[in-house]
Amino acid sequence: MLGTLDKMAVSLDDNGVAQYSLRVGQQQLPLNPRIGSPLSLIFTGRILCCHCGKPTKKSYAQGHCFVCMQKLASCDMCIMKPETCHFAQGTCREPQWGLEHCFVPHFVYLANTSGIKVGITRHTQLPTRWLDQGATQGMPLFRVNSRYLSGLIEVTLAQLIADKTNWQAMLKGDNEALDLPAAAKSLLPQIQDRLHELDDTKQFIIEPLTIATTQIHYPVLQYPTKINSLNFDKTATIGGTLLGIKGQYLLFDTGVINIRKFTGYEVEVCH
Repeated sequence: MLGTLDKMAVSLDDNGVAQYSLRVGQQQLPLNPRIGSPLSLIFTGRILCCHCGKPTKKSYAQGHCFVCMQKLASCDMCIMKPETCHFAQGTCREPQWGLEHCFVPHFVYLANTSGIKVGITRHTQLPTRWLDQGATQGMPLFRVNSRYLSGLIEVTLAQLIADKTNWQAMLKGDNEALDLPAAAKSLLPQIQDRLHELDDTKQFIIEPLTIATTQIHYPVLQYPTKINSLNFDKTATIGGTLLGIKGQYLLFDTGVINIRKFTGYEVEVCH
């Protein structure tokens, strides 16, 4: 197989096990059956922008060339920090894109990745978002009517719990199970004043949710005791025995690699 890498496709089966496929150009390689077997990815030296397809010497914003990174709304800082949304000021890079992607329902959720954390995602992206983060548990808290509002609630909760994953800790094993409903019961009274303040503006919709915790299992034979991060910019050939997959990471006996980080890198896959 030869083609450019993209974020791994992942879904949750009926037994709660993450099922992965490696995307290489227009092809997909199911990975769960490959665990325990040799797998190699050989970087050809070419990087192609995931948006315009043009060659680029360096990848920006997970797979873009510099020009696309500068002009696309999907690469703006407000995607990473939605509470900084500037659509109302008329400065959105792509207003129509903003309407289609940011002014749609979003979830605010709790997840167990390297411990409890708060996060947000579009209403169509659960449980995919949890799988991409390597969460072993996830539970929505609120459904809201815009990405901006979800960001405002997230930063409020981030004063009480983490809003980022310690990826090294996440890759060393599964965390002890948490009682997410109990955590929510403890956290929500602490942010009620802020929720009322936002709700009183009449421009937002905040819908509290009572949904059971989703339990997630990952196809891993053995977790690393020491994290050795592999990088195509330093080593053209990456691989070994595939010991597992968690989040967007392939776990080899030689180290781990974040596939999403190398979107647009052209590789040959040998298995």
